[in-house]
Amino acid sequence: MKISVLDTTLRDGTQGESISFTVEDKIAIALKLDELGIDYIEGGWPGSNPRDKEFFSRAKDLKLKHARLTAFGSTRFAKNRVDQDPNVKALLEAGTPTISIFGKTWDLHTRRALKISEEENLKLIFETVRYLKDHGKEVIFDAEHFFDGYNSNPAFALRALEAAQKAGADILCLCDTNGGTLTGRVTEIVAEVRKRFDGIIGIHAHNDSDCAVANTIAAVEQGATHIQGCMNGYGERCGNANLCSAIANLELKLGHTVIGPERLTNLAPVARFIAELANLPLRGDQPYVGHSAFAHKGGVHVSAILRDAATYEHVDPARVGNRQRVLLSDLSGRANILYKLKQHGIADRLDEKARGELLERIKHMEYEGYELEAAGGTFELLVREALRPGVRFFELLSSEIVTKVDDNDSLTTATVVLKAQDGIHSATAKGNGPVHALDLCLRKCLSTLYPSIAEVRLTDYKVRVLEPKKGTAARVRVLIEWSDHQRSWSTVGVSDNVIEASWRAMVDAIRLELMRLTETDEALSKAVEDYCWGV
Repeated sequence: MKISVLDTTLRDGTQGESISFTVEDKIAIALKLDELGIDYIEGGWPGSNPRDKEFFSRAKDLKLKHARLTAFGSTRFAKNRVDQDPNVKALLEAGTPTISIFGKTWDLHTRRALKISEEENLKLIFETVRYLKDHGKEVIFDAEHFFDGYNSNPAFALRALEAAQKAGADILCLCDTNGGTLTGRVTEIVAEVRKRFDGIIGIHAHNDSDCAVANTIAAVEQGATHIQGCMNGYGERCGNANLCSAIANLELKLGHTVIGPERLTNLAPVARFIAELANLPLRGDQPYVGHSAFAHKGGVHVSAILRDAATYEHVDPARVGNRQRVLLSDLSGRANILYKLKQHGIADRLDEKARGELLERIKHMEYEGYELEAAGGTFELLVREALRPGVRFFELLSSEIVTKVDDNDSLTTATVVLKAQDGIHSATAKGNGPVHALDLCLRKCLSTLYPSIAEVRLTDYKVRVLEPKKGTAARVRVLIEWSDHQRSWSTVGVSDNVIEASWRAMVDAIRLELMRLTETDEALSKAVEDYCWGV
């Protein structure tokens, strides 16, 4: 069965806390949603704010290949004639082929919000829908608070649907606006509506009881053929139904056609794209599209997926544009190590004893707080050191750091003494802080031996306190991201001293780069280039 989708990320999604899209953002997202195969893109409320007005003005020039751009608004105000209502005029001026309007279906709202009679409200619905249809528009009627309205006064809620349908509404969408209806009740109510109404029935679920996706699926199982929601579950309060999950479930679990199998492979990339523009991290544990959705840490799990991925994966991650990942931690088994090595054709480079020693080293480091999941560079270095035992390039003999602080500024002086292949090297440098000064010293000591390290640059620096109850005496973890203009990697250091933790992460980054430069094994070099190498 074909299920049509209305995406309201650009309207309802922007009502979520901390979400704000520029007009340029909205244009870019609309194009991505069109490529994904979304049927309706609800661009905003043209009569409510200048940004949405500008968006619809510019969107008239968009060459959408599949989606129908949709403007959103309300039924006319009770005091206005429909042909003179500013909101209705703005909807028509938006120039979209489809208009979505909401009307009250809960008697409580009719009495207290609109302060009109039930009959007057039904007239608002009928006249507005009819007027838009007379102007050649496809009309989606969003039955606001339908489930609460049905529970309060089923006769009135159904009469509201009848008014919209008689006026010519193309889709009747049942809205769980407060998001408090549980799935069993959604099932019952949608089944009753389906019995009474022909045509297309839709579902618009909010997630305040964490049931939005389940409610969407339940509605489809009862005959709804139109769903609404937001990418990544964005939206007011607790968000809307997450279209990433709803689309994937309907396609892969129930066999419906929503966007089709080919477009479904773009689901995860589009979810990440929208998260980037929203300036919000994509939840790692988000089903189907999250970074951790198909990530395996436990040794028993990894051992099983090496034999058959279906043992711990409910679908093939490639079908939604995601991928399988194996994590390394103190919970890992030898299978985790073997997986990473086999992935790149270098498993035979380490014997069973060496794999066991590598695993024990990783477990000890994780126990100390290293968390290698976020530090792909550190893990890569551990593997390279296991493959080339004894190769260290340099060794720290001593270091000294002095920071002078006055009212306006501070200056740090560091001195480092290293033992390298041709003898002892020392350097003193001044920096903006201890990390900067130590970095300068390290490079001074090694630049003549290894000039290529000049390309390695720090791009991000994060510190996390591991034992908050110990206050300033707490152990800290420093995660540093590096780049050499060809690739990026992260290294991690842990210590009671934030400077020492930073130094460890810094030294690992330089050692890793030198390991790479002196590596002759092509398989290992290829592994470094593969994104999947990182844990």
